[in-house]
Amino acid sequence: MPFLYQTFYNFRNLKNDTIDLSSKEVFFVGENGQGKSNILESLYYSSYGISFRTHVDAQIIKNGEQNFSLNCLFQRESDTQKVTIIFDNNKKRIEKNGKKVQDRKEIINTIPCILFCHDDLRFATGEPEARRFFFDQSLSLFDSCYLDDLRNYKKVLKSRNLLLKNHEYEMLDAYDSQLAKYGRIVCERRKKVIFQFNQVFGKIYEEITGINDLKISYHSSWKASEDETAIPDENEIIQQLMARRDKDKFMETTITGPHRDRIDFVRNHHLFVPTASTGQCRLISLLLRVAQAVCYTRVTGLKPVLLMDDVLLELDPDKRAKLTAMLPEYDQLFCTFLPGEPYERYMHDVTKVYDIRGGEWTLRK
Repeated sequence: MPFLYQTFYNFRNLKNDTIDLSSKEVFFVGENGQGKSNILESLYYSSYGISFRTHVDAQIIKNGEQNFSLNCLFQRESDTQKVTIIFDNNKKRIEKNGKKVQDRKEIINTIPCILFCHDDLRFATGEPEARRFFFDQSLSLFDSCYLDDLRNYKKVLKSRNLLLKNHEYEMLDAYDSQLAKYGRIVCERRKKVIFQFNQVFGKIYEEITGINDLKISYHSSWKASEDETAIPDENEIIQQLMARRDKDKFMETTITGPHRDRIDFVRNHHLFVPTASTGQCRLISLLLRVAQAVCYTRVTGLKPVLLMDDVLLELDPDKRAKLTAMLPEYDQLFCTFLPGEPYERYMHDVTKVYDIRGGEWTLRK
């Protein structure tokens, strides 16, 4: 199993102990506020080096304490590795097999986790930035080099915006060239991954709901002159930046580029989300994660670990049954449930079930 155990020290409300995770499926059952989601958060933290619930690491420390740490042992086939994360004195240290990790991207592909959580609804109904984040995260799972390209783009963008804000225009030509170089890579990679998602997403949405022709549509803010669906070359991007430079100066910011890309859900050439029900939007967010897992396996040949945090509760029984039957292949599955949920329906002979109460866990016999 990928996750063999996780050791907690001052992590949220969880007791300072080690939990055995050596099963293909592990369910955590308990009332709200007892620590179920904290365990999933710890697994995500060990995989990405960050939390999915807060950007402030100090908020994770158990009340009254000064630091926290996690120790995770995982195995894929015969390869066993250990990740240790220590947060102390407002500084984070990540170690992989006893060696300090200089960049989070070194662990992102080590334990490939796909998270299903309530906040995923923002990928359907939230601002465009949320959808850009989702597909950027997907790309980072498939290709760690993409993170470098995205970081380079954001670094150049930040410097260019600072020049515009300070009315220092002499270096804009040089920054336009760099913005076009890295921005074009980001656009091309986003366009490609959305094409890959569309091979999966619409089909499974139709199988569950009967609604066909639902697609993910990508709109770059840089348009090719001959074909608006294509990504322009670097020279054409530079020309577009030049043409909009007066507007950029007036706004004191860069108004075009991948940071302004739009990603929409379209059916019959019309935007789908504005008229969709909350249940339909919730299903979109869940199936984006399913497609993320399927695409990850197709690209890498590896199966991910699935983390499902109270996400089945909001679906009606029919859609819940269909979704669980269509879950992608996984190396390991972790789910949280409230006591009244019919989690027994989803169990197999290998499933471990822990009852969670007050940050402590008891293995059900």
